[in-house]
Amino acid sequence: MRLSEYQTETATEILKSIAHPIRMKILCYLMEGEKNVGEIESQFGSTISNISQHLTVLRKASIISRRKEANFMYYSLKDNNILTLMETIKKLFC
Repeated sequence: MRLSEYQTETATEILKSIAHPIRMKILCYLMEGEKNVGEIESQFGSTISNISQHLTVLRKASIISRRKEANFMYYSLKDNNILTLMETIKKLFC
C-alpha cells in the first residue's frame, strides 16, 4: 500500500514535531489528561517560556489542542490517533 503525498507529509510533520526529548515527555504526560502550562512546567523543571515554545511546536503540528480558562491555558492531545501513536511508542520503547 502506498501513502498519498498528503499522508506522507502529515506523518512526517508529526514525527518531526515529536522528535525532541522534552516534547516526547510532554506528550507522555498529556496522555494522563488535560494539563495547564504550570503543571507541565513543574513536571519537567524547565522554564515556562521553554515549555511554551515546545507546546507551540506541538500545537502548530495539530498534535495537541489548547483552551483558555480564566488566566490559564490548558493543553491536551488533539485526537485518538495521537493517543494511539503515543501508546504504541510507549509500549515499544518504555
